[in-house]
Amino acid sequence: MGSLWQFFGLPDPEGGAPTSRAPPGAAPTSNEPVSLSTGEPNATPSQPVLKENEREPPAHNLSGLRTPPPAWNGPLTPDGEAFHDLGFVVQRNQPLPNKALRYIAPDVMKRIPTTAMLERVLQGDTAIVDLRSLVHMESHQMACRREIKHMADQARVNVFSLDAEDKLLMIPGQNVVVDMERHELGLTPLL
Repeated sequence: MGSLWQFFGLPDPEGGAPTSRAPPGAAPTSNEPVSLSTGEPNATPSQPVLKENEREPPAHNLSGLRTPPPAWNGPLTPDGEAFHDLGFVVQRNQPLPNKALRYIAPDVMKRIPTTAMLERVLQGDTAIVDLRSLVHMESHQMACRREIKHMADQARVNVFSLDAEDKLLMIPGQNVVVDMERHELGLTPLL
């Protein structure tokens, strides 16, 4: 039995000569024994001659079994595997955003554009309505809140107050998720 060094194909560091190696001048042998006098194949009882269709299959080349993914067009390793270069940056076109956050304040005539807000909310935009400029008009603030509530009912969304005085209102757009379990607004939860 060979040593551990022979198993890995390395020379023995203690100087033991390998016993299974042929001398460097010897010719390589084939699977079929050859008669020294005639040079033709010779069958011996210890080593039967195999016919062409009965030959042993060649050893499998493991590097040939690896194939890249079907749509791979990047670099390959010497073994034929797909090489993923993590330093290579691929620029992809960013899709245009389809949702927005809209800040709405009363105009010069102190009106809120609820019809335009309804269209935007139905498209998925979230509206923040600021009624703080109507500080001395409590009845007008109530009328604007009623209009906003009516618009939100048409869009089938809720209206959320972002402050204690109900002067900063949020109307989430269609398919916008609002977490109603945690009511942490402002900087106080961060401090």
